[in-house]
Amino acid sequence: FTSQADLKAKILAFVDYFNRTLAKPFKWNYTGKPLTS
Repeated sequence: FTSQADLKAKILAFVDYFNRTLAKPFKWNYTGKPLTS
């Protein structure tokens, strides 16, 4: 990257791309049972 501004622009562009094309809703699967080890 040539500067901090360039890095920031690339990260924001990636986040925008990811949110438009790859993001999916998260499927929660908690059944209400207590967690045990």
